[in-house]
Amino acid sequence: MNNVSLIARVRLDPPTVSLPIFSSTLSCGFPSPAEDLIEEMSSLDDIAVTNPPATYLVRSAGDSMIDAGIYEGDVIVVDRSKKAVNRSIVVAIHEGEFVCKRLLFADGNVLLCPENKRYTPIVVRDMDALVIWGVCTFNLHKLSPV
Repeated sequence: MNNVSLIARVRLDPPTVSLPIFSSTLSCGFPSPAEDLIEEMSSLDDIAVTNPPATYLVRSAGDSMIDAGIYEGDVIVVDRSKKAVNRSIVVAIHEGEFVCKRLLFADGNVLLCPENKRYTPIVVRDMDALVIWGVCTFNLHKLSPV
């Protein structure tokens, strides 16, 4: 199961720390000099946050979303102002529990689907027991050492 816990709300007045963005894509194969390709200065907020008052950071727990690239301990950016559509990854409250799942509408059913074959989808039988809390827009996780 992938439970989530709220860890922070995005600051409305972020510090003025900027990070360089390179204007070309990053090759993960043959090395390429990138020093001359700095496009502009930006912050992670500019990249991951479109509506700060409605954006929260949540921490993932469990392994039900690993095939979507969400792992134990990841920090997920959740925008509560975005409308969930079919196939959105959402943070939902189902039967009183916060969960992170892929939302599917199929054959007249609403499903909260894990992204791990070891788990089965949750068929939402009582729509009053489901609240879509927000839409997951970004995932931040540490890269494991080799």
